[in-house]
Amino acid sequence: MYDVIVVGGGHAGSEAAAAAARSGARTLLVTMSLEALGRMSCNPAIGGIGKGQIAREVDAMGGIMGRVTDETGLQFRMLNRSKGPAVWSPRAQCDRHHYALAIRRELEAIPNLFMRADMAVGLMVENGAVCGIETQLGQTIRAGAVVLTSGTFMNGIIHVGDRQYGGGRMGEGASTGLTGALHALGFESGRLKTGTPPRVDGRTIDYSKLEEQLGDTTPSPFSYMTDALPDRQRSCWITYTSPEVHDILRTGFDRSPMFEGRIQGRGPRYCPSIEDKIDRFADKDRHQIFLEPEGWDTEEVYINGFSTSLPEDVQMKALAATAGLETAHVLRPGYAIEYDYFPPYQVRYTLETKLVRGLFFAGQINGTTGYEEAAAQGLMAGLNASRYASGQEGIVLKRSEAYIGVLIDDLVAKGTEEPYRMFTSRAEHRMLLRQDNADQRLTGMAESWGLVSAARVARMRARQEARKRLTAWLEATNAQPGEINSWLESIGTAPIPRPDRLSRVALRPEVALESLLGVVGSVPDGILDVAGLDGVVGMVETDLKYAGYVERAQDQIDRFMQMESTPLPGTASYHTLTALSMEAREKLAKIQPENLGQASRISGVSPADISVLMVLLKSGQLHRPGTAS
Repeated sequence: MYDVIVVGGGHAGSEAAAAAARSGARTLLVTMSLEALGRMSCNPAIGGIGKGQIAREVDAMGGIMGRVTDETGLQFRMLNRSKGPAVWSPRAQCDRHHYALAIRRELEAIPNLFMRADMAVGLMVENGAVCGIETQLGQTIRAGAVVLTSGTFMNGIIHVGDRQYGGGRMGEGASTGLTGALHALGFESGRLKTGTPPRVDGRTIDYSKLEEQLGDTTPSPFSYMTDALPDRQRSCWITYTSPEVHDILRTGFDRSPMFEGRIQGRGPRYCPSIEDKIDRFADKDRHQIFLEPEGWDTEEVYINGFSTSLPEDVQMKALAATAGLETAHVLRPGYAIEYDYFPPYQVRYTLETKLVRGLFFAGQINGTTGYEEAAAQGLMAGLNASRYASGQEGIVLKRSEAYIGVLIDDLVAKGTEEPYRMFTSRAEHRMLLRQDNADQRLTGMAESWGLVSAARVARMRARQEARKRLTAWLEATNAQPGEINSWLESIGTAPIPRPDRLSRVALRPEVALESLLGVVGSVPDGILDVAGLDGVVGMVETDLKYAGYVERAQDQIDRFMQMESTPLPGTASYHTLTALSMEAREKLAKIQPENLGQASRISGVSPADISVLMVLLKSGQLHRPGTAS
């Protein structure tokens, strides 16, 4: 008997099991292969635009992804540096093999977390609540809550040209049985697809024809608990397709499972296959391709941007026509994978399903794509499964509190018919949800949920205090004209005619706070001693320069919270509300939003429909089925 069973050992399952166990639940992780825990099925990288913010939030709540990324990173870069800090996003290239080993080591270090190599094929449900699982090996294992994190394995089919076979990823079998079990319980499923590019032998690449992409000179870690990153980094490389490459790829379109209709599931809009790119963007004569190393101890190279399910002979000819890859040896071809998912209108904000109490979905089963999105859902589902099993209320992060809140709200309120990917543009409060302040936003809350260590809380508070002390010192300290004017002129900004507060000088667009501190001399002892310069100076600079934006964002949140605090009946008779548009009635009846804010974000529900709902709520005409209006 366990408190929580987690099914699946990918990024969602690993974080779910760790979070459930950290919060006190006796947890069992059931996965088809213990050797595949935390495996990077696609590119060996963590982070990116929007995704980096999620990874830092997972870390701020005690998750394992950030620490393992720092430990196994090959290259670290902060993306979007040319733009404002609201969209700066960390990204790291990782050692694929060492990453998976480190994930397993982290899980095995948690005392009340146990693992079993097996396949879940059925669910045990009594009186509308889950009470365990049935496995392929004939075991029935009971638990107070179950988290399903099946990834791409549920009835997975791999496509390479006109060949197809069952599998969850190359070299691993598909998971069968669970889809049927969920259908029997009343759940609706759909099909999605994703893809991966070829891998080649780096010894056969002509790097002299490629553009080198270096990591950051002073890289930033993912985890708030990391003091130092590895000293060395590996380069990535850039090449481009050409009209010749496109012509070669087109010769395989008549054997493409995507164009021939053998793939029914929809693929990710923002990560299209190479054949999809040249079909949809026929006006472009080239596309950028990134060559990314997969580890320190291997020459395997990932061809990012060349995801494909075309026949292998076409893939090889197209690669041979690409600069730098003329003699590249293909280690394994690209392929597409089609799998079952369960549209996320069937889960609540806690990620508990609406049909079966105590059953939680996390990751690609909810229609998302990406390691980071999966890890975030896994952490929240694991936490809430643990709380459900112990009789506590579930935890829901708001859109104004975290990108994780945006992710889950988008899934529950809007649903998805294609693999969902996070971007900074999806977060309306992104100035407040920066990658540098995730610990300030979330670690304190996570402490109250039992997710984080005392050491992490102490470090967060030390950074918080350093931030306050540095801000106060900048407000109280004057810069002298003779001290900084020559430097100001050298960076293209006007000198100061008289002594001025450092906090005012730091407001100038040309002035970088760290450089200003270097010109005026060291910061007095005691201000930055504990937390160090890393991250704190940047946060203070953003606080100063973007104070007006932050204030306006907070005003928007206050208005937003008024709608979020207006509850709607749990099972309202929306079909009878003729004042609403037909589309709004259908969507509201299907999704059954929990509050007016969620209703306002449902596609097809207009501002006019929201106004009608507000009137009906005020007049008492919005009611549950079978009750008087």
